[in-house]
Amino acid sequence: MSFISILFALLLEQARPLAPLNALHNSVRNWVRWVIRNLDTGKPHHGWLAWWVAVVAPAFLVCAVHWLLVWSLGWMAAVVWSVVILYATLGFRQFSHHFTGIRDALHAGDEDLARQRLAQWMHIDASALPRSEIVRHVIEYSVLSAHRHVFGVFAWYSLLAALGLGPAGAVLYRVGEFMARYVNRTISPSGTPVSEALQDNANAAWAAMDWLPARITALGFAFVGSFEDAVDSWRQHEAQYPGNNDGVILAATAGAVNVKLGPKEGSGPGQMPQSVHLRAVVGLVWRTVVMWMVFLALLSLARLLG
Repeated sequence: MSFISILFALLLEQARPLAPLNALHNSVRNWVRWVIRNLDTGKPHHGWLAWWVAVVAPAFLVCAVHWLLVWSLGWMAAVVWSVVILYATLGFRQFSHHFTGIRDALHAGDEDLARQRLAQWMHIDASALPRSEIVRHVIEYSVLSAHRHVFGVFAWYSLLAALGLGPAGAVLYRVGEFMARYVNRTISPSGTPVSEALQDNANAAWAAMDWLPARITALGFAFVGSFEDAVDSWRQHEAQYPGNNDGVILAATAGAVNVKLGPKEGSGPGQMPQSVHLRAVVGLVWRTVVMWMVFLALLSLARLLG
């Protein structure tokens, strides 16, 4: 069932992607704001309460609907529900338009347009970045986005679906990621204030939630890229920065496609980022998707035969 749900969700997302600003994502944003405004008092235990309500409650609701459909309408209705949830929580098209726009600008030789689009995507000052740094930022942000929008969702969905919780894992992962990102944003004067306790709790919870998926993604990149170089780069990074989930993914990517990523003083071996590496990273990501689908297909076949 996991294979069928993910396959149809990916096909649907490619054919008709969600708009960057849509009612569903706005609802999640408003829900998180409401929870923070009403439950975040600045105390550590209230911070945890706010996190559980904001992140776990939607996942519990999705799981409850899943089992209600199984009991009332059968497993086919539950598959449709899983496809709907996966369509809303994963997908390349939620970030790939930024990547495509910058890549096309670089191929056309318009570096000013590439800097402008990079600044819009990452909300940074890119006006003085040389071409290699533009490419480096695009690669780094693209693989991290692919992890959070695709591979991390795959991991949590597959794990909890195997435990009978339906698509709850996809919601838990995506809302947990949004919660961590939301509490660390720059707060406007009219925005909802966030306590330091809630920030610490949300960051700790996200680090724990993403620990295993980040390493699964890194391992996938190693399998479909240069395995020895990816594992070696990953091992060196873990030795210097233990527990850095994003760094593990970037280190594995750097080794898999032989490119320098990260700060210049710690970038390690590899070539300076060039436009050709953008194509290499796209191939790396898609090969990893295929590997995931083959793995899920084999698991589904084993269950049927068993």
